[in-house]
Amino acid sequence: MPSAPQTASAPAQHGLAEHSHGGWATRPVQSRAERFASSHREDFPRVTGLEPEWRLTPVRELGALLDGALDGGRYDVEAESGLASVTWIPRDDARIGSAGLAEDRAAANAWESVEGALLLSVPEGAETELVVRRAAFGPEPRAAHTVVEARAGSRSTIVLESTGAAQLAENVEILVREGAQLTLVSVQEWDEDARHLASHFARLERDAVLRHIVVSLGGRIVRVNPSAELAGEGSDVEMLGVYFSLDGQHLEHRTYVHHAAAHTRSRVTYKGALQGAGARSVWVGDVLIGPDASGTDSYEQNRNLVLTEGARADSVPNLEIETGDIVGAGHASATGRFDDEQLFYLQSRGIREPDARRLVVLGFLGEIVQRIGRPELERHLHARIARALGDPEAQAPAAGEAS
Repeated sequence: MPSAPQTASAPAQHGLAEHSHGGWATRPVQSRAERFASSHREDFPRVTGLEPEWRLTPVRELGALLDGALDGGRYDVEAESGLASVTWIPRDDARIGSAGLAEDRAAANAWESVEGALLLSVPEGAETELVVRRAAFGPEPRAAHTVVEARAGSRSTIVLESTGAAQLAENVEILVREGAQLTLVSVQEWDEDARHLASHFARLERDAVLRHIVVSLGGRIVRVNPSAELAGEGSDVEMLGVYFSLDGQHLEHRTYVHHAAAHTRSRVTYKGALQGAGARSVWVGDVLIGPDASGTDSYEQNRNLVLTEGARADSVPNLEIETGDIVGAGHASATGRFDDEQLFYLQSRGIREPDARRLVVLGFLGEIVQRIGRPELERHLHARIARALGDPEAQAPAAGEAS
């Protein structure tokens, strides 16, 4: 049995307040900062789908991850590493829980189910790259926990690639120590019937820099919730995301940036395309500028391109400001259909309509893909998107060559 979980003492959880007799009563949460956190599943009420944080998610298909028993044992990984280390650590390691704590029932179920965590560690002052591939979860409900630690003064890129069958609930903690620079790329290319619920928690110390990139292309239901706490003065985070939802796919991303320290910067940019009558995407972006975060510079945006009738994109940006002494803060959201003028322009230059459509979509999503900084992976993702758009000649690298 796993060791006893940690439990936060906050009285409210997602708009629910517990009465002295043990029941739950509705009380609106006034700020994103008030959200309850715990590593114990039963500290959270059962999910009905009516809760604000779950109402856009197909929860009826996620019962095993929300309420069922999860296998939290070790799993096989393939790693290509320079100076970074890949090891397993026990549940009582001090780094587990230091970046954040589960904020929903699925994440808490995963947290209390795991036997330990996979640690990806970059030595102090090192400059290196690490690729970790995961393809061995299988179709049974599983739990996973990963801790990424970029130690002081290091410069690193870490790619976490996920493929194959999966019913997975997981937590990823990201510790960016003082002066470290980390690029973390999370690629979801699951089989078409996979379910994946992931929470990422990042904590940045003084002058730390994090570029967090999410790529979601595979799976039946994929929900990735990245959050970053800018805890150290001068820290900087860039959250990037790209997704392509096809018929029958639900791809969901909920970002959260907490500016806790002074003179911090954040940029959030997520872009997605949808094709097919049952294609669905959800993006919710929260930014909180705390009372001590003077000199904050923040901006978040989400753009969606709807390619066919019947596809649906939900996009909800939110911004809270608790200090008037900021450099700037803003947000934007846009969802639109294919631009017929762009299509006409390309066709007038002799480009066939199917090829013109592919060019427009690839250009739209390519803005994010090209920011990854690994040419082989960028080519692989470019080919994957092109094939989804109907290009039979688009070829992806063979297995193991994507990175």
